[in-house]
Amino acid sequence: MALRSLSLLVLVGVALRESCLGASSHSMKYFSSSILDPSQGLPHYVSVGYVDGQVFVQYDSNSRRMEPRVSWIGKVEKEDPQYWDRETQRERGIEETFRRNLEILRLHYNQSEGLHTWQWMYGCELQADGSKGGFDQFGYDGRTFLTFDKERLTWVAPVPLAQITQRKWDAIPGYNQRWKAYLEKECIEWLQKYLSYGNETLLRTEPPEVTISSKTEVEDGMETHVCRVDGFYPREIDASWTRDGEVWLQDTFRGSVAPNADGTFHAWLSIQIDPKERGRYQCHVEHDGLEEPLDVALEEPKSNVGIIIGCVVAGLVLLGVIVGIWFFKRHQDDYRAAPSE
Repeated sequence: MALRSLSLLVLVGVALRESCLGASSHSMKYFSSSILDPSQGLPHYVSVGYVDGQVFVQYDSNSRRMEPRVSWIGKVEKEDPQYWDRETQRERGIEETFRRNLEILRLHYNQSEGLHTWQWMYGCELQADGSKGGFDQFGYDGRTFLTFDKERLTWVAPVPLAQITQRKWDAIPGYNQRWKAYLEKECIEWLQKYLSYGNETLLRTEPPEVTISSKTEVEDGMETHVCRVDGFYPREIDASWTRDGEVWLQDTFRGSVAPNADGTFHAWLSIQIDPKERGRYQCHVEHDGLEEPLDVALEEPKSNVGIIIGCVVAGLVLLGVIVGIWFFKRHQDDYRAAPSE
């Protein structure tokens, strides 16, 4: 169970790193990971498929079946009844290959103990202008091991040990050509098919809600403003701080685009400025769900004085009520204690 949780965390981390701010596009990506802990026996394997950042299929060593994670993928069975069996057999083959790879790498590195991981990330993208892209890379123990250069039809080895595998794969007749064809054609065809299945959710647009929160730093009097964009779909969004209408990167920090529970996304970016120049800055947002770019101006941070005064007044009123009740009860007790004439 612990290995399964770690596997999913690794894949979620990779998926979040893949999220970015940018031009509108569609993508299909697979992230597979095998984690070996000698104390646990065989490696635990997890493979997750994403379309536009949404998990749509998953396989793991426990179920040993490729399973749907969204309702729209069920449409594939009508056109391809053997789809789930074929995908399951493919993943079982990859799982076995990953097991052998981990054993080979442990021998190469002369490692007999400890936890080790073997990861595979591949996929393709279709940009709004029709251009296509694809990637394919492997990692060992969290570091890049091999990356496929589909333009040069060769594998790139960033570490000396990976050169053994690089030479072996480059020498397989037609292997690199087949991968290039898959990334540029077959992968794109499957992406377009999945988009047609899930068009009601994957091709919809939800405009972002933009809010700004601000505070003044006590130490130096500078102001920090956080621009939050929430509830947007698709994931791609262009959000930036501008000064005098120009993109301003200085003193700007941003978080990754992250998913919401309802399938939409959220992100944030902050900036620290001199309050005297507040009027020069705006949060600029562009998204497919917006008819035109949105610019939100900064406002003066709300003062806490009003809140403090309100609390003091409320406290005085409460004190007055308490004192009044005390006097009332005191006089009532005196009246009851007085002798009758």
